[in-house]
Amino acid sequence: MHIHILGICGTFMGGIALIAQQAGHKVTGSDQNVYPPMSDELRAAGIEIYQGYGAEQLESKPDLIVVGNVMKRGMPVVERMLEERLNYVSGPEFLEDLYLRSKTVLAVSGTHGKTTTTAMLTWILEANGRNPSFLVGGIPENFGYSARATASEYFVIEADEYDSAFFDKRSKFVHYHPNIAIINNIEFDHADIFNSIEDIKKQFHQMVRIIPSSGTVIYPATDANAVDTIKKGLWSHSIAVGGADCPYRMELTHEDGSAFKVLEHDTELCAVTLAATGVHNAHNAFMALLAAHAIGIEFKDGAAALATFKMPKRRMELVGTIGDIKVYDDFAHHPTAIATTLEGLRKSVGPERRIVCVFEPRSNSMKMGANREFLGASFAAADEVFVYHNEAVHWDMSILERDCPKPLHIVMTNTQDLIDAVVKATDEHTTIVVMSNGGFENVKGRLVEALTAR
Repeated sequence: MHIHILGICGTFMGGIALIAQQAGHKVTGSDQNVYPPMSDELRAAGIEIYQGYGAEQLESKPDLIVVGNVMKRGMPVVERMLEERLNYVSGPEFLEDLYLRSKTVLAVSGTHGKTTTTAMLTWILEANGRNPSFLVGGIPENFGYSARATASEYFVIEADEYDSAFFDKRSKFVHYHPNIAIINNIEFDHADIFNSIEDIKKQFHQMVRIIPSSGTVIYPATDANAVDTIKKGLWSHSIAVGGADCPYRMELTHEDGSAFKVLEHDTELCAVTLAATGVHNAHNAFMALLAAHAIGIEFKDGAAALATFKMPKRRMELVGTIGDIKVYDDFAHHPTAIATTLEGLRKSVGPERRIVCVFEPRSNSMKMGANREFLGASFAAADEVFVYHNEAVHWDMSILERDCPKPLHIVMTNTQDLIDAVVKATDEHTTIVVMSNGGFENVKGRLVEALTAR
């Protein structure tokens, strides 16, 4: 079958392309901006990619069109698809029909930490001989690719709450029918499709409603929004992490979150070491261990796997070392994720080392100004902050200078001026973190080059 994928360069749709190809289908696709890392991964797999959304790409008359949620009415390829009544589905529906109905699905959801936790859980299963199929919304370094299909009964998937397609406004994870579901946390995000936190909780509960009674939901009892979601109705087993009835607890052994132990009541089950910092990453690992245990993997065996776990690309990825200067690339784009990432870094490097944060408000929510009242304070663990005011941002960013307890500069001209300003603010003992969920005009790479030249 010839499958043509619209919006193929997103990590989710690109993952679907790889899985469909591995299932023996001919796969092509298109995207408005053909960009790495997914474009490189797809080309390496021999998948042909068209630039843009012109109607002519459908001349080949594919048997099925898989429509990404970036597609909109008015795009020539979409109008032709509808006019000629071609066969089409959303990405999540395609995955549901092709694979998930016949699998034991382990789904990782939540506002933050989905990609890292999914990668951790996948690696635990892999290291313990389960050979899982998986789809991760990033590139897990232990594998080097974002998705694969196997004959295993297990499928690990990053379960996104974003909508499925222009013709299906349900969250993607409603199509996944998980047996084991992690809800890492729930906060307000995706302001372009959700009007309130209540809208988001309703979607999460749609996922909870279709988990079988033999299944398990793992969620933090300390997260009020997650608790409210569960209170709407639960028909499966649950593990309320941090709750009075939960027999398992995590105890940090390193303040920066890079090591912890898991206890059942007062009995130590395992000790975990991570090549990552931040209490949020320790939490991610604990949730992954609990999900793996739900399908029979012992905690000590999960801990052994995590000792060799590598963080996904763009999750505090070290992209350059110039003398004692380090430059990291990170995907954080929500105030909570920014704060926890910088706090973890601060605990790791200590109070003396200088931290400079470079941030681009790139997500739809950030461009709309959602959560802006919390953004300035989220940079508190850094020593100096540079925020790039790109042309898509239309709210008054001066409030960040007011709310941030550290020096914060808003650069409105171009990324070269931004890089020049950061280089000037960098001494020989500085850690720089570049934060954006987009390409950011390769600021990270250009910054490394500029510092090296200096």
